[in-house]
Amino acid sequence: MDVSRKTAPRPYSGYYLRDVPEPDAELTRTGPGTPMGELMRRFWQPVCLSSELTDLPHAIRVLGEDLVAFRDKRGEIGVLLRHCSHRGTSLEYGIVSERGIRCCYHGWLFDIDGTVLETPGEPPDSGMKDTLRHGAYPAREYRGLVFAYMGPPDEQLEFPILDTYGKPDNEMVPYSVWHPCNWLQVKENFVDPAHAYFLHSTITTVQFSNAWAEMPTFDWDETPDRQGMYYITARRVDGRVWVRSNHIWLPNVGQVGALLEKAEKEKFFNRVSITRWTVPIDDMHTWIIGWRHFNKDVDPFDEGRRDECGPGSVDFEGQTGNRSYEERQRVPGDWDAQVSQREIAVHALEHLGYTDGGVAMWRRLLRRAVRGEMEVTAQRSRADGDPLHTYTHDTVLEIAETPDEDARRLKAVGRDVLEAILSGDAYEGEARRSHIRKALGEVKAKYGVPA
Repeated sequence: MDVSRKTAPRPYSGYYLRDVPEPDAELTRTGPGTPMGELMRRFWQPVCLSSELTDLPHAIRVLGEDLVAFRDKRGEIGVLLRHCSHRGTSLEYGIVSERGIRCCYHGWLFDIDGTVLETPGEPPDSGMKDTLRHGAYPAREYRGLVFAYMGPPDEQLEFPILDTYGKPDNEMVPYSVWHPCNWLQVKENFVDPAHAYFLHSTITTVQFSNAWAEMPTFDWDETPDRQGMYYITARRVDGRVWVRSNHIWLPNVGQVGALLEKAEKEKFFNRVSITRWTVPIDDMHTWIIGWRHFNKDVDPFDEGRRDECGPGSVDFEGQTGNRSYEERQRVPGDWDAQVSQREIAVHALEHLGYTDGGVAMWRRLLRRAVRGEMEVTAQRSRADGDPLHTYTHDTVLEIAETPDEDARRLKAVGRDVLEAILSGDAYEGEARRSHIRKALGEVKAKYGVPA
């Protein structure tokens, strides 16, 4: 009997539903020559933490390529193809030198740009080293992260600077978290605000704060430049409305609002607690690499733990597999929910609903990008040199509840808050922040209840 997944459900249908289709190759495959892989290679990607570059080479795998990262004794950083051009020995066993890295097997010396500096076993008059170039990628270090550009050399972009990097009194602590699954199912967590209410707040325990356990409204939209998207949630917490947006943009970057938000008082355009990239190691393994932000806006009660952020670790529950299996079963976190979707989640078996609107929107954006239906410029530095505008925020407004308040009113508040933030795009720096604060005050007044 042929029973389709689309027919009416019947009891004990496992026999008919056991076949697992192939994953969505267009969005999940990122190796050399794949459409998604080539898109990602055209943007700077973090490949490790600065702290991982000691006096020894650091073996890494990024986008299906085996690489080695190192800091030579001049302080210059190299990201090279891992296998020596001579006989293929791994340069993870190389000797970090005054200039470049030397292969342990026969002593070939490679500079950070792939120039072959020495081939000591060759005759003095040999010109072999001048005919070769070892594979290398441009690298740069920024605030404790090491980035590489792995795309066509003549298309290399300037390194993008975001508006959240210059926040006064903000500490950016590098961290990374490893996932044994495909990059996309990790990335989609950004635009799935419903999971914060269920997974983090009501299914097992409250993992962040009680404010998260209030059911929000859900809304999504593409950014004005159509290069990314954000979600908009609005929830009532006592006499206040808490509006929150996470912003992600192509191909694999995003920022998260406050993790420990309690919505205990009014707040206008509080910024991010995390900036992170979802970087494919290969199609079945992923790194989250980025910064935890620590400042009084996003962590007013000093609950964050800087000492728990670093290689393979971050300071909030359920983000790694470093707990016992039983503990992860009893109180699952993001890591468990994402990794357990199979090594590569199979979209053909999903049944997307209302709360998955952001996931569907993100996949549509990615398809347009990999099919060349749009030019992806989201991470290009601005011509005027000003930082790139981002929209992740938490805003809490003192808006009294009306007798007939429903989800439509809360969703309208959320939309108006986001529009107020977008209206600041004509300004920079403190002028932008001042404009947004004023515009948010007008939103508050619009929904105020007369005494």
